[in-house]
Amino acid sequence: MRLGVLDIGSNSAQLQVVDVTPGAPPLPAHAVKKPTLLGEEVLPDGALSQAGIDRVGDAVSEAVRAAVRCGVDQLYPFVTAAVRDAVNRDEVLDHIEEVSGVRPQFLSGEQEARLTYLAAHRWYGWSAGRLLLMDIGGGSMELVLGRDAEPELALSLPLGAGLLTRSFLAGDPPTSKQLKALRAHIRDTLREVSDRLRWEATPRRAVATSKTFKQLARLAGAPPQRKGPFVRRTLKRRDVHAWVPKLAARTASERAGLRGVSHPRARQIVAGAMVADATMSTLDIDRAEVCPWALREGIMLRHLEACADAPGLPLQPLVQNGRGPEATVTPLAPHPEHERVR
Repeated sequence: MRLGVLDIGSNSAQLQVVDVTPGAPPLPAHAVKKPTLLGEEVLPDGALSQAGIDRVGDAVSEAVRAAVRCGVDQLYPFVTAAVRDAVNRDEVLDHIEEVSGVRPQFLSGEQEARLTYLAAHRWYGWSAGRLLLMDIGGGSMELVLGRDAEPELALSLPLGAGLLTRSFLAGDPPTSKQLKALRAHIRDTLREVSDRLRWEATPRRAVATSKTFKQLARLAGAPPQRKGPFVRRTLKRRDVHAWVPKLAARTASERAGLRGVSHPRARQIVAGAMVADATMSTLDIDRAEVCPWALREGIMLRHLEACADAPGLPLQPLVQNGRGPEATVTPLAPHPEHERVR
């Protein structure tokens, strides 16, 4: 089966196509990316402008046509915070459905956090121990803590790079007053959850996902994406801290000329770097590993779990007769299905 996941975000609509095989990793066979630039189309009342609605509809339509050309059997289209939190969300979804023929789903912030954690946990494996995952999107930041397949704690905070840029950083470059206000806001928001995260336990490994962290890692000297997903990439807190004033002093067009910074994200990278810096500082994270898998891979892995159809093992239930060292155990009659398996 060929599965397609269409991630409709604030900057682009990204289609990832995978040939689904139970037990195999969800490595992409094809990838298509179409710009949406919704961060530029949010009106003062929180609605998306008509230009933004038209643009996201066109992007999704192109991605759906690409999915058809790629022979996708099943498509899972979903929107993230840029559309999910828009005042006119239903109008946006109606338009997308009208022009593309598909109606995207939307995930809650906690669902996004849990699926992203699933992908990171699967990438690093059981030997990774307790993970602390950080993901900075356009509309929210997710923090997840866990050791097992399901996380112990999954939080979604309104600290997305696009949201904070619109709310605090009107200048290009931003003024010192704007930066100070944003820094205070990030610190106050993190203070509400930092004690809870510290209480749960110290993580063995800090993991960063999302484009923001990948761009910051590239600025700090990490290998480029063309080197592939298996190259180890890390991000140190001191490097993030050093890049915040450098990015803030530049205009968006100047930032777009830096290695790893794409033009659509050049304006919001300042806010994203400030969130990363404050989060790593607040949670005492000196270094984070950049995970190549995130939300889209988590959705694919969840789908693979649902499709798994492995035969049951011929387990035999037991009943204990009596107590103490001389107790005997009597097997129950096996289930007919178990007989067939044998």
